[in-house]
Amino acid sequence: MSATPPALDDTFRALADPTRRAVVQALGRGPASVSELARPFEMALPSFLQHLKVLEESGLVTTAKSGRVRTCSLCREPLAAAETWLEAQRNLWTQRLDQLDAFVLQLKNDEERP
Repeated sequence: MSATPPALDDTFRALADPTRRAVVQALGRGPASVSELARPFEMALPSFLQHLKVLEESGLVTTAKSGRVRTCSLCREPLAAAETWLEAQRNLWTQRLDQLDAFVLQLKNDEERP
């Protein structure tokens, strides 16, 4: 069995946290400043910045500073890679379940024959 690429591991690790998933969801609507992103969360700014750091290190978020404002943007490529991997897994397991279903039906048909 082949291992997943490190970038994909980083994406899933970053998305494992509900705060980070909420940030990704918010950035799906467009770029936002750090203060805008942090506003809905009841945590200190340094704690929120740790979440943002994980998202940046995973490649899901980029930031740009203009004056005193740091703006975050979503990078969709890691999400697309995760979606491709998940789709491959879904296809694999759908195929396996279809084969199992056919096997069980064959067994049932064999039992019903005299």
